[in-house]
Amino acid sequence: MPLARVVFGGILLFFGKKIFWLFVGLCGFALGIGLATRIFEPRSTWLALLLALGLGVLGAVLATLVPRIAIGLAGFLGGALAALSLAGWLGVSGGILGWVLLIAGGILGTLILVAAFDWGLILLSSLAGASLVVEGLQLTKAAGWLGLVGLFVVGVIAQAVWMRAEKH
Repeated sequence: MPLARVVFGGILLFFGKKIFWLFVGLCGFALGIGLATRIFEPRSTWLALLLALGLGVLGAVLATLVPRIAIGLAGFLGGALAALSLAGWLGVSGGILGWVLLIAGGILGTLILVAAFDWGLILLSSLAGASLVVEGLQLTKAAGWLGLVGLFVVGVIAQAVWMRAEKH
């Protein structure tokens, strides 16, 4: 699934703010894959895919039908996805510390998105997108950190320019 991570990450990186429902759905999908493969370690890739699709569809539907709830959900999913990626790079693949990082990232993401929706969405979608791209490319730790920071900055700048163009 490395290619899917790169493609979905690229979409989030550049279009996360423009397509809110897709941001929520892709974050749910990516978080589902991450949870299934890192924490639950299923024996079947079908189980991982089913969990990921379920979370992705649920997120996209909620974003469409109940946008107010979806804002909090998007923040939680984006923050949890970024925390899950960070935990993987730090070598934390489960246990209590993995859950604490996941929940803390989710709460932080929710607070950021609720406090400043436009900028929070740009920051979270850029971070989540950069994380997925770097994971998909399977870079070494040093190259991964550089790629994460570089892609994050590019995503923030691109989305900020598009947001400014939309407002004018």
